[in-house]
Amino acid sequence: MAGFDDPGIFFSDNFSAEDGQQADERHANNQQIKNKFREFLRQFHENNFIYKYRDQLKRHYNLRKYHVEVDLDDLSHFDADLAEKVSKSPADHMSLFEDAAKEVADEITRPRPEGDEEVKDIQVTLTSSAHPCSIRDLKSDQMSQLIKIPGIIIAAASTRSKATRITIQCRSCRNFLNNIPVKAGFEGYALPRKCPTDQAGRPKCPVDPFFIVPEKCKCVDFQVLKLQESPEAVPNGELPRHMQLYCDRNLCEAVVPGNRVSVIGIYSIKKMAGSKKNSREKVNVGVRLPYIRVLGMHIDSTGLGRLGVSRTILSADEEEFHHLASSPNIYETIAKSIAPSIFGSLDIKKAIACLLFGGSRKRLPDGLTRRGDINLLLLGDPGTAKSQLLKFVENCAPIGVYTSGKGSSAAGLTASVIRDPASRNFIIEGGAMVLADGGVVCIDEFDKMREDDRVAIHEAMEQQTISIAKAGITTTLNSRCSVLAAANGIYGRWDDTKGSQNIDFMPTILSRFDMIFIVKDEHDEARDATIARHVMNLHVNAVLMTEESRPGELQLETLKKYITYCRNKCGPRLSPEAAEKLKNKYVLMRSGASDYEKETGHKNTIPITVRQLEAIIRISESLAKMRLASFVTETDVNEALRLFQVSTLDAAMSGQLSGVEGFVTEEDQELLNRIEKQLKKRFVIGSQVSEHAIIQDFVKQNYPERSVIKVIQSMLRREELQHRMQRKMLYRVK
Repeated sequence: MAGFDDPGIFFSDNFSAEDGQQADERHANNQQIKNKFREFLRQFHENNFIYKYRDQLKRHYNLRKYHVEVDLDDLSHFDADLAEKVSKSPADHMSLFEDAAKEVADEITRPRPEGDEEVKDIQVTLTSSAHPCSIRDLKSDQMSQLIKIPGIIIAAASTRSKATRITIQCRSCRNFLNNIPVKAGFEGYALPRKCPTDQAGRPKCPVDPFFIVPEKCKCVDFQVLKLQESPEAVPNGELPRHMQLYCDRNLCEAVVPGNRVSVIGIYSIKKMAGSKKNSREKVNVGVRLPYIRVLGMHIDSTGLGRLGVSRTILSADEEEFHHLASSPNIYETIAKSIAPSIFGSLDIKKAIACLLFGGSRKRLPDGLTRRGDINLLLLGDPGTAKSQLLKFVENCAPIGVYTSGKGSSAAGLTASVIRDPASRNFIIEGGAMVLADGGVVCIDEFDKMREDDRVAIHEAMEQQTISIAKAGITTTLNSRCSVLAAANGIYGRWDDTKGSQNIDFMPTILSRFDMIFIVKDEHDEARDATIARHVMNLHVNAVLMTEESRPGELQLETLKKYITYCRNKCGPRLSPEAAEKLKNKYVLMRSGASDYEKETGHKNTIPITVRQLEAIIRISESLAKMRLASFVTETDVNEALRLFQVSTLDAAMSGQLSGVEGFVTEEDQELLNRIEKQLKKRFVIGSQVSEHAIIQDFVKQNYPERSVIKVIQSMLRREELQHRMQRKMLYRVK
């Protein structure tokens, strides 16, 4: 019995002898159900006596859109038994529903214009407000039933054709069998083994005489999609599950990779395609692959994320949110609620709060768009909780994707074109920035990325699209997401004396970040003691800590809901007063940067451009969005300018970033270079001298002691010098 189901058993019920009475009963039952469907489409109306589906059907038919969208809740109110039948055995009843829709369309569209006398087939698509179940919760007892699952489209194949009714012909007697129905989905049709025609005086037709006549078949379009669990719904440590979707007719080309959708369809199975290598193995006999035959699809264009957290917002929550927005210190409260276990860094937390809320996306009259999402770069010493902040944002954002720069390629971040093993066609699979559409991408170890991979996200960060032109596929995917990146200096720790050599980022990528923070691990005894107490307290009281928020902070769930609510409900704009203030400040910033370049003779790696002006506008809008305000005030502009001042502007002006010569003036930098040159002349590679003696020697030559110590520390960090003999001697390595 091991090979009972191999190489496959096919059957056809076209010529099966069915008991006449049973056939009549089945036909009468189907006719009764069809009449109920017809009655529903024709007579269902809402409170104001608008005949919803009748009007929709007529409107769509006149626009040559041959489909009608039916809400299962309406069908349940009209006839609960009928809705139950559709839910339990949709494959049998959807064809009756579509026949009924075709008959109703025939009635309500008469008289039709000449040449269109024959009524077109109508597709019935479904919607439902039922609670969806995840892909990993699907079980075998739901097979062939109606299900609803959420997810994100990660791949879309090209549209192909499938026969719905075929005509076959016998090779021997040339007899035709017309209009044979083929089941929808991936199910095929098994040709009959024998010809039923029996003509006198002719020999019997051989076995397997039939072939399909393609030009007499009736076909529809179909498309295969790949649905993946939303990244935020995947349990830690597990891979996301996938499901194949079968869409036909009007559902084709409705979505692109990166779209978040809720799918209603029939949970079906298809035969597993055996590999050529293991074609003789009988291990997978009887195993079938699941797929969903889609009957309705809703595209989530608002980016709800987190399993539709905003759908659970009740009127009581709305009242709480409006009360929260009206409190005078809401900005400080939100900033304190960002990663409360991390001590200090309040300005960085305020900037992250602005990133989570985001500005307002604008569509201009010429069709161009201006992004509303804020990009933020944290740059500096290790051990300053940069990665912890990124992890918190991934959990807190409505849609969050965390990735590491070293383990990410250009295709993994943007999109890739792969060959579909079944159809051998090329299909697009979206990467991290496509999956995070409507949310935040957190990229750790940003400096460890290859330059080619970093260039790939230029377009995604500013235009918020990803253009693909590979393998004959030319398309554009949406990546409307914020980028939060963390990077270290080129020497590991930040070197004050090597401002122009600390990092290796191009100005093109730096200008795309709205705020750039230099995070330094400064040695301050009082600050170190405070941080140590905070860390000790976290470790000692970790078991006793509860999820109850401390005074002046919000709980994580409340913060998530509030962020989602503000992003969906509020889109503030600049007031005239705020716009005038911003214009004047921008002119001052440009002149200040220009003066600095003239003084130093060096161009800034971070130029003050229109991008920076737009960055301040976005920060101002996010501050207004936290208060659910319609307009940006001058107070918001002042705070946005302050945040920009303590981050990007300080980095560009005070020499903390690449392209600007250190924290010091040009003369001081020359002095440090001169000391380093003299120091290298004093002792050759492989020799050692007393640190105290060499400092005293340079001081006698009228060099500042502080500058000498700074040069020695810099060379120690670069591993050009080493401490020996209890840190008393300096040994030159290179």
